[in-house]
Amino acid sequence: MQASALPASQDATPILQVSARLPQRIVFRCVETLLFIGLISMVGPHSADAQAMLKMGYSGAGVAQSLYNTIDKSGLWTKYNLDVKAIYFNSGALTAQALVGGDIDLTDSNIPTMLNLKASGVLEVRIIAGWMNRITLSFIARKPIKSPADLKGKRLAISRFGASSDFVTRMLLRYWKLDPEKDVVIIQSGGNDAIRIAAMVAGHIDGALVGTYDLPKILDSGCCVNLADLEDLPIEYARFGVIVPAASLKARREIFLRYLQALTEGIYVFKTRPELPIAILKREGIKDPEGGYKKIVKVLIDFPVPDEKAVQTALDSIGTARAKQAQAKDFIDSTLLEDIKKSGFVERLYGK
Repeated sequence: MQASALPASQDATPILQVSARLPQRIVFRCVETLLFIGLISMVGPHSADAQAMLKMGYSGAGVAQSLYNTIDKSGLWTKYNLDVKAIYFNSGALTAQALVGGDIDLTDSNIPTMLNLKASGVLEVRIIAGWMNRITLSFIARKPIKSPADLKGKRLAISRFGASSDFVTRMLLRYWKLDPEKDVVIIQSGGNDAIRIAAMVAGHIDGALVGTYDLPKILDSGCCVNLADLEDLPIEYARFGVIVPAASLKARREIFLRYLQALTEGIYVFKTRPELPIAILKREGIKDPEGGYKKIVKVLIDFPVPDEKAVQTALDSIGTARAKQAQAKDFIDSTLLEDIKKSGFVERLYGK
């Protein structure tokens, strides 16, 4: 049954009658309250924007974590009116799922896994910063393995299929002229470096990638040898950077610009105040914090504009037909960093 509208007189008269019976001071107080609520409703969204929260997903406890801990301890998120929540995932594959599901707003690691979202047609993403184009990992193997050729028939561990450790391991094997599908057995360990190290020490696997900060620990165990420090290989590879959904980049452009300002200044602090990141590494129990810091700072990019060649290498490492056909330029959006540079931000920061 259709409801009939009340006549205007029936709708308004009771309110007028009630207000007429109320003491004037109460009426004024009600008006003041309404005005206050209206003011809050106008100011609220702007304040929320100024202190925008970003959920940043990362995987692995290493290089990326130490940089972002430095940014946090330096108060840079607050300086740029951001509330950044770092959320840990134990593999890049899980981080990618969270990005697709909208559970995080951006990610800073496992670039090939994130780029594969666009290459496979799952989610339109863009890389808006790339702050490391070297692979700061080492490939460790159990004794008596002495060379890459000795890996034939051996069991190698990754975190998960489709994660960065998977792509980098396969790329490295191909660099060594080994077929990752035929010459070795690749198994999922389902976790981070600590799990792979424990499995290698126990003899359950024969080789795996290990992060810079964990390298001294496993070599001191005496079980294994270091076959290669990947940052010394002639491979330009987009290892760490900022990946965001394209739709979010368009809708929250100013917020991501502030994020990149904080990141750029954070890199500056990491490089020019070594005592801070080294102290953070010591608190995290890193065995050789000074040595680890020196390896990282050497390959940390001052102004993190994505490098097309490095992004293309990351795409090629995915190995799928679609990824091989993809062009790096279609995955890169450096306009925010271009705006930052035009503003004189970098020159003021470095005093150039």
